[in-house]
Amino acid sequence: MSATSSINAFFKQRRWKPHDFQKETWQAYAAGRSGLLHAPTGLGKTLAVWMGPVDEALAAPQPPSQCQVLWITPLRALAKDTARSLQEPLTQLGSSLEVALRTGDVSAYRKAKLREKLPFALVTTPESLSLMLTYEDSRTKLSDLKCVVIDEWHELLGTKRGVQTELCLARLRTWAPQIRTWGVSATLGNLDDARKSLLGIHHRNSITVHSTLEKKLQVETLIPLEIEHFPWTGHLGTRLVKQVAKTLHRASSSLVFTNTRSQTEVWHQTLLDTDPTLKGRLGIHHGSISRAERQATEDALFRGELLGVVCTSSLDLGIDFAPVEQVIQIGSPKGVARLLQRAGRSGHQPGKKSRLLCVPTNAFELLEFAAAQDALDAREIESRRLLQKPLDLLVQHVSTCAIGEALDEDDFRKEITSTHSYSTLSEAEWQWVLGFVTNGGDALHAYPQYQRIQRENGVLHFTDKRMIQLHRMNIGTIVSDTSISVRLRNGQRLGSVEESFITKLKPGAPFFFSGRLLELVRVRDLVATVKPSTTRKAQGEIPVWNGGKMPLSTELAHAVARRLSTSTLPARPELKAIEDILSIQRKWSQIPNDEVLQVEHCHSRQGEHLFIYTFAGRLVNEGIGTLAAHRLTDGQSQSIQVTQNDYGFALTSNGKIPLDEPIIRNILRPESLLEDLLACLNTHELARRKFREVARVAGLIQQSQPGRMKQLRSIQTSASLLFEVFNRYDPENLLLDQSKREILEGQLEFSRMHEVLIGISRKPLRLIELTRLSPFSFPLWAERLYSIISTKDAITLMEEMLKELEQNAEKALKA
Repeated sequence: MSATSSINAFFKQRRWKPHDFQKETWQAYAAGRSGLLHAPTGLGKTLAVWMGPVDEALAAPQPPSQCQVLWITPLRALAKDTARSLQEPLTQLGSSLEVALRTGDVSAYRKAKLREKLPFALVTTPESLSLMLTYEDSRTKLSDLKCVVIDEWHELLGTKRGVQTELCLARLRTWAPQIRTWGVSATLGNLDDARKSLLGIHHRNSITVHSTLEKKLQVETLIPLEIEHFPWTGHLGTRLVKQVAKTLHRASSSLVFTNTRSQTEVWHQTLLDTDPTLKGRLGIHHGSISRAERQATEDALFRGELLGVVCTSSLDLGIDFAPVEQVIQIGSPKGVARLLQRAGRSGHQPGKKSRLLCVPTNAFELLEFAAAQDALDAREIESRRLLQKPLDLLVQHVSTCAIGEALDEDDFRKEITSTHSYSTLSEAEWQWVLGFVTNGGDALHAYPQYQRIQRENGVLHFTDKRMIQLHRMNIGTIVSDTSISVRLRNGQRLGSVEESFITKLKPGAPFFFSGRLLELVRVRDLVATVKPSTTRKAQGEIPVWNGGKMPLSTELAHAVARRLSTSTLPARPELKAIEDILSIQRKWSQIPNDEVLQVEHCHSRQGEHLFIYTFAGRLVNEGIGTLAAHRLTDGQSQSIQVTQNDYGFALTSNGKIPLDEPIIRNILRPESLLEDLLACLNTHELARRKFREVARVAGLIQQSQPGRMKQLRSIQTSASLLFEVFNRYDPENLLLDQSKREILEGQLEFSRMHEVLIGISRKPLRLIELTRLSPFSFPLWAERLYSIISTKDAITLMEEMLKELEQNAEKALKA
């Protein structure tokens, strides 16, 4: 199919030539097909899925009078920029058709206007779309839908928000069977799974469109002039800040990505301290900063007023910042897809080159940067594991849809099972869900507040006005610990921090937040009132948020191990820079890799240590380490401590830990994995904590209530009480079972642990007795110090050990 008149006109005005993947997408759309578009960032994916519906609408005899396109974005931060990008072709073609936003950031007035009439295209989020389903006139307003686009589908895939989107799409297809669904993704390994998840039973006549074009990518690594021989996590820290500051001045605009919000605050302040000329020209952006503050930063960057922005993943999705010339990645990205996604933020236009500068925060991250480039060359992109029928979300969705209109329970079940996630929903599970939403199940049937939905003659309807209001306020799957709002004394909101951080500070204590040095005035009713600090020294606490450490992905872990074991890979400057480290490792031990399981044994003043290198990532290593310690001490009084990083784990004891192959084989056997995990972990307590999240998604606990937010302690108490009630009076409750499954797969990565242990059982063992700590074992030894003693004492012990090791390393290198 050749481009039609309106598409031709737009591209001609822009002096652009359509790519083949764009033409293929337009052709598929015109033929009535749904599909998944997979193409590199910055090559025109948006136009590929957008211009089909636009051309169809402009070619119609009469302009559409109802909403015809829903554009679902995973982040509210993307919505404004997306709407601007979608409106641009319409305006340029002289059309009066409009694009509007409907997200949580939109004003109440604007939401009310949208309730009156929807535009031609509406940009929204999964949560806002779910909320729309609760209004009784939504079926009428959306019955003429022609297309639904899910942007950045890889970000939703494998999450409850993704499953929430699947359920919403099933509802829309019931209302408007003619709609075509298109997902957009730039970085994803399992495309077939992604398409099936997107389309459910409708995937059979769908298509996956691939771009054969490759975005030009220039990746460089900032190599430190001096590298210590025994690195540990973060020990280079901000030492390279001067070089980063100079690099900022060499480009018109930059995004400086970090992996955590705390790291963002540190690097922003350190850059300002190092180079005062950046003041007023360097922004900060992360998810805990208020929407108004983030929007101001985005607008200033778009207008070219900022030289750069230090940010987290809050800016690594599809915001089309044309001015961004380069991207700087602080620390290992921990994943190939994340590196590619962030690199694509620069040169985000057809034909432009993406430029990425990698900045290590420890020497082993040089290895990870090299391995990431190897994986990029081999196109080894991470896959997303799909979720299967989370029942807490189904309970929420049934309530959501039953508010909007009365539901025939048999027809509604068919709608639910048309999705990929719930395709295996059994009759027993469905009846349990219906019983739970109508009377609270076996344990809660005596309490009126849990009897939300009326069920009569196979029809479901939610009519209690107060409960409907509560449900609408709590729609969604994003759950986090209670946040404390940070506000200046004039009421201006700066963002939020976690309760556990702010409650440790005394009034008058300085801390950094939102790029400012602030002083705590008071904390009252979940609001921390602050003022600018007048202290002359730029010293203060840095907020720490949960989930601060990001594990290495499976694909990147394998790439690291392969880089260590294969000499045929292309030479890279990162490996040359750490050659002394690898040389010492060879002299004192051997280089660990993915082909053998290397185990090192060492004595130190702290006890005996086993260092086991799995290259499985931090979370899996934590689980396997805990399992190994349990098996090693089962039936004994010996105490063993476990520490882990992305490359392996360490077992430390004041007693004897033998370097013995049969024993090591036994503690790492894949057999009896589930039973032994349940025995060595406090799974009851872990499930209790996970149940808090499940209960909030299922609507058993409403965090948001009219005029107030529940405090964390109240939520914890309510969840714990319900957990014990279910265990005692309703032990077969499926939400309890779901909590245990989510612990195993989410927190412990049970499936991946099992795969790793099977792989280990097939590898030869390499047992090495060390006379001193090796460069690879030192980070695990250091990690343990920080976990058991104060930071000051840990640094003292570490400096003593480093002095001794460095002296021996210099002798070894000269020998």
